[in-house]
Amino acid sequence: MTITPLTITESLARQLIQEQFSAWAHLPINAVENGGVDNRTFHLGHDMSIRMPSAERYVRQVLKEHQWLPLLAPHLPLPIPQPLAMGEPSKDYPWHWSVYKWLEGTSANSIDLEEENLEVIALQLAQFLAELHKFDAAGAPTPGLHNWWRAAHTSVYDAETRSLITKLALLIDSEKATSLWERAIRSKWEQEHVWVHGDVASGNMLVKDNKLSAIIDFGCMGIGDPACDLTIAWTFFKNKSRQAFRNGFRLDSETWARARGWALWKALYELSEQTDKTNPKSLEQLRIIEDVLGEHSMEGR
Repeated sequence: MTITPLTITESLARQLIQEQFSAWAHLPINAVENGGVDNRTFHLGHDMSIRMPSAERYVRQVLKEHQWLPLLAPHLPLPIPQPLAMGEPSKDYPWHWSVYKWLEGTSANSIDLEEENLEVIALQLAQFLAELHKFDAAGAPTPGLHNWWRAAHTSVYDAETRSLITKLALLIDSEKATSLWERAIRSKWEQEHVWVHGDVASGNMLVKDNKLSAIIDFGCMGIGDPACDLTIAWTFFKNKSRQAFRNGFRLDSETWARARGWALWKALYELSEQTDKTNPKSLEQLRIIEDVLGEHSMEGR
């Protein structure tokens, strides 16, 4: 049986608003450019957004965000999404969905930033994550399918990572990759579980006036090992900004080793998904792999 993917359009979003939130029915609705894969995002008026999960596996994140984001927000140094209303399933859309306050800024992955600006952003992000890691974890969601096992021990992806190293052996230094990976899974987080964002990526960082203005998309949040939140050191930062980011934490070398493991796994996975291994996305993943392998080699000296 073939399942037809759900088509999420401006018309559907408008219909849901009219049916469930009539007070907003007069407001214009426009699709957001590069509005995401896990969710489709629409502008609602001037100061709100609509987020609609694109598949059933993302729906559990809606309930989680509505429960926890209002509790986290007052304790963080940067704005995060503020849920305003939760939409109900309908005959034309089968899942819960959300209305959020609109957050100003441009995704960091769509603008060019000078190294001095990256250093400022790196310090801001480190401060944000350090404060997030301090928030009371009592009753919070532990790693699982709801966040693709973010904050679990790195070895949750052991079999997949080893398979990817073998699969991509002609493109990467498989010996160094295996050494890095084995170092990453030898240790574990021995302290209390801490909150993690779970998907700290440039596309989830909003920038205004060359500074971070907000952090978005908390669908992968949960509690556990903070190493997964540190991969941005290699996927976005470089040189001085990477060092500035690392200096913003009091974390041991083992945690950074697990972070490199997370970065390696993600880059290997993204590279394996590309048919053309010479396109820009493939080359960027190869750059990330070379960076994390290079750091591992230097540390081993």
